[in-house]
Amino acid sequence: MSKAAMFDANVRKALAARASAARATASARFFRTGPGEYGEGDRFIGVTVPLQRAVARAFATLPLTDCRRLLASPVHEHRLTAVLILIRQFQKGDEAHRARIYRLLLGARRALDNWDLVDTAAPRIFGAYLLDHPEERTRFERFLRSPRIWERRIAVLTAGALIRAGQPELLLAFAARTLADRHDLMHKAVGWMLREVGKRDLAALLDFLDRHGSKMPRTMLRYAIERLPPAARSRYLKATG
Repeated sequence: MSKAAMFDANVRKALAARASAARATASARFFRTGPGEYGEGDRFIGVTVPLQRAVARAFATLPLTDCRRLLASPVHEHRLTAVLILIRQFQKGDEAHRARIYRLLLGARRALDNWDLVDTAAPRIFGAYLLDHPEERTRFERFLRSPRIWERRIAVLTAGALIRAGQPELLLAFAARTLADRHDLMHKAVGWMLREVGKRDLAALLDFLDRHGSKMPRTMLRYAIERLPPAARSRYLKATG
């Protein structure tokens, strides 16, 4: 084994030592890895997320080249652990290191091929970077038009990360452009992010619902209005027919 691959192999060994065949079977079923399902072909070894977080802490300084190797693995837990390591480094790194991580993950974004990977990585790395680099917005606008469900979901979760900073405008713009999206995972993601808008700016959510509610997919609408009073929820649901 080459010295360059040593640390990558140690992460894999640490995860293998915590693996469970029964959990791997359950995870494969939960993340829809069967033929024709959204996670088709993904492989699991059966490591819980808390245990993956523990491994990520133990290898918090893993070189980026090794993180890239893990992201290229067919094993789901290898990829998620790499994401968790990158997030830790991104949050503690200087601007140059944050930029390297951002570019690395952009180049390896096909590794983010299930909702948990997207929902973990997109807000904490892409969204955090976009907050400081608004010129990157056009990149995520392109992702929103991608034929790949995961790139479209990356766009929404990245925009959603700006909500906490009091900047819901990008998410609202993206949400309005996803009303015709046919994928249930997009309906859930957009509805969830709209609900987050409502937690911080109810007027902005209600304005969006008044303009677009009648055209929203039912699942998206249900997620978005979940925290509204019963009478308001009923009114918006009736408006969709």
